[in-house]
Amino acid sequence: LFLDRSDAVEFPIKFIPQYAGCYRCQILLKSSCDVRVYEIECVVNTDHAEAELEFLTPAYQAVIQDIPISNMSNQDWKLEAILEGQGFYGPPLINVGLGETALYRLMFKPIAEC
Repeated sequence: LFLDRSDAVEFPIKFIPQYAGCYRCQILLKSSCDVRVYEIECVVNTDHAEAELEFLTPAYQAVIQDIPISNMSNQDWKLEAILEGQGFYGPPLINVGLGETALYRLMFKPIAEC
């Protein structure tokens, strides 16, 4: 069965999520001769994430914090880390598979009191 654009019907949906996450719903369309169920899944990620870490360690001793990064999207992520500030170390790249949580290992090793 071939349908051209003149047979298409637009069905606009407005979705306003409160939080990041995975939202699922079903839409049931009925007519006198047909019943259709559409399943919709929306994945919402935050535009901007902020976090604050406080490290307390003696000079010349390293402290390590594993930071979880959860990928709730439908594709793999290859992320680049740009570290600013003296004494911070971590991998420049991290891969997070879809539906997975990876740990970014951040190390702080001060070379003086600060």
